[in-house]
Amino acid sequence: MSRRRAVVTAAILAGGLVLSACGTNREEGGGAAGGACDTSKGTLVVGMVAPLSGPLSALGLGMQNSADLAVDQANQNCTVPGYALRLQAEDDQSQPAIAANAATRLASDPNVVGVVGTLNSSTAQTVQPILLERGIVQISPANTNPTLTQGENYATAPQRAFSNYFRVATTDAVQGPFGAQYLVNTAGKKSIAVIDDGKTYGAGLAAAFAAEAERLGATIVFTGKVGENDTDFSGIVTQVRAANPDAVYYGGEYPAAGPLSAQIAQGGLNIPVMGGDALINAEYVPLGGRPGDLGTSVGAPAETLDSAKQFIADYEAANYVEGYETYGALTYDSTNIIINSLVTALGGGDWSEDTRGAVVEAVQATDYQGAAGPVTFDEFGDTTNKLLTVYTVEGDAFVPLETGTYEG
Repeated sequence: MSRRRAVVTAAILAGGLVLSACGTNREEGGGAAGGACDTSKGTLVVGMVAPLSGPLSALGLGMQNSADLAVDQANQNCTVPGYALRLQAEDDQSQPAIAANAATRLASDPNVVGVVGTLNSSTAQTVQPILLERGIVQISPANTNPTLTQGENYATAPQRAFSNYFRVATTDAVQGPFGAQYLVNTAGKKSIAVIDDGKTYGAGLAAAFAAEAERLGATIVFTGKVGENDTDFSGIVTQVRAANPDAVYYGGEYPAAGPLSAQIAQGGLNIPVMGGDALINAEYVPLGGRPGDLGTSVGAPAETLDSAKQFIADYEAANYVEGYETYGALTYDSTNIIINSLVTALGGGDWSEDTRGAVVEAVQATDYQGAAGPVTFDEFGDTTNKLLTVYTVEGDAFVPLETGTYEG
């Protein structure tokens, strides 16, 4: 994965308006000209926690850029009367401990109005209680583990633990079964090996997939675990080959999934690998992913949505170095929901930390037509939008196969 130089942009308008002081990755010439706004009340901060370096940084930088676009547009449109907004993006490197430190830095700033992120469910687990303590709203465009909103007993006794936490991505309790329905009913795979990386996201997704696959009549002939940083999968490939499945389901992320797929083929198994949204990345094939491999993702490809056309056009016009990637439109929506909720909570008045509760209430009441589609939240903070898409690898990229709404 190529690492690109992060350029810190700080566009200053007449009167000293700071449009953006985050570490964005925008080439010269990006962004539209803005008009002068009344910013006499100061600057408020939209925080972000995401992997801006490390193996998942392509996804994190796409998230950062998409949030930056929303903040820039709000400043140019004078969306928050009396205030400028600034995006403060913190790098969690996909590591829970680092994410906790990032959340602590944001929570210590009384001008932080909300936080977008995280990417990983495992990092969300450490961020949630820190932001809850300070009453800061959090909206994730990417977390999918159901326990984050509904607790450990989500299947039988769901209970919301974090009143400040929301997400615009549907959960693995939906995504896993959606993938199983395609792989078993549509692709006709009846003998499946299930492997995961042991992390919160991967293990939860794999378990949800396996339960639905068995319910549909498939046999799980092998289950195993690998490390997220493993590169040699010869041992588990030998075990999979002995089980002789007609497909492999992997709960994990593309940096390990690509090499795993390649080594499965090298081991003499001409069978597809399927996974969730963390496989859908341009680096999957260069890392070893093969034509015919499959993945599911929340929502629909932004390129196929009329609602995302303006977001895509604006993103391209802003000249970001990186693409918006899988979660760009969802991140843009998450950021705009926080900004709109801030305006509602302020009601033309002044910001204080006491306003954070009203921001949370406004987010809960969201009825928003976003780039990625309509957004409302249920009593747990989960999106009510259960649209998902199945992708397959053709050539060197994932392409959408079919999009549908999960019916459990």
